[in-house]
Amino acid sequence: MAEILRVEDLRVSYHGRDHTVRAVDGVSFGVEPGRTLAIVGESGCGKTTIALATLGLVPSPGRIDGGRVLFEGRDLLGMKDGDLRPLRGRAISMIFQDPSSGLNPVLTVGSQLDEMIRTHTAVSKREARRMTLEALRRQRLADPERVVDAYPFQLSGGMCQRVMIAIATVLRPKVIIADEPTSALDVTQQAVVLRDLDGLREHLGAAIVLITHDLGVVAGMADDVAVMYGGRIVERASAADVFARPRHPYSAGLMAARPRVDRPDERLTPIRGAPPEPGSTAPECAFLPRCPKAISICRSEPWPALVEVAEAHHAACFNPMFQPEAAPARRG
Repeated sequence: MAEILRVEDLRVSYHGRDHTVRAVDGVSFGVEPGRTLAIVGESGCGKTTIALATLGLVPSPGRIDGGRVLFEGRDLLGMKDGDLRPLRGRAISMIFQDPSSGLNPVLTVGSQLDEMIRTHTAVSKREARRMTLEALRRQRLADPERVVDAYPFQLSGGMCQRVMIAIATVLRPKVIIADEPTSALDVTQQAVVLRDLDGLREHLGAAIVLITHDLGVVAGMADDVAVMYGGRIVERASAADVFARPRHPYSAGLMAARPRVDRPDERLTPIRGAPPEPGSTAPECAFLPRCPKAISICRSEPWPALVEVAEAHHAACFNPMFQPEAAPARRG
């Protein structure tokens, strides 16, 4: 099946008075309709910047320096804002990490949903309100007739997050970008929201780009995974392949550091050190200071290329132990 969203060589920088920070450096990936791609990595690796860049929402002093974002073959980065605006919310929507910042505190839930509907369609106020109530019912919000007239501060965090999902999906978009959609929720609410999101993928046939640092969420929801480190993708494959046989030492470190319900007594192995400072221009592999599998070339060469090391499995690592099938390797 053809990819509905394709990001190619995306580069994003933030420009200060004295220096420039490259937050996203040559990222490429794609996602097909009805599938979920998880973008994972530690805080500061560039995950949210990718989400914002996809919709042309990188805040100042950020700037998209290059690359393409193709939606159904059209390059969104080449569009004027007036042409891109009708696609936001209707064709591609975003669920933000913090519902308290994504919802307007001085407008009722109903008015915010109604506004989304009437901005992108020509329906009447009455029909917009019917669609609003239907969207809230799909999120299994108790008493949607009460919720529709409530303000965000009158709702719990879990209810606000489901309102955000209702706003993002009321027009049945083809692509949903979910940026850490459960990070502010307790475990019970997290499970409900994730189940709802996965149901929307099946019901709408939408492609989901899930941005998260939670490998438990990835294991339960994702079809494919892109692992990010220092603004680049260091591994890209199916979720099953990444969990079963990671081909980059950073991915392997993430797997070793996650708790497992099937091995409750197993001791976790944390990744030593800290991620590189954004914009670091060290002349060697950025993961070198934390890598337990480094070899001599890692100290003398910059970032390795992302290459195919097994069928549909790409990794960026010099160490042959992580690339046993890379002959010949193809760039990703």
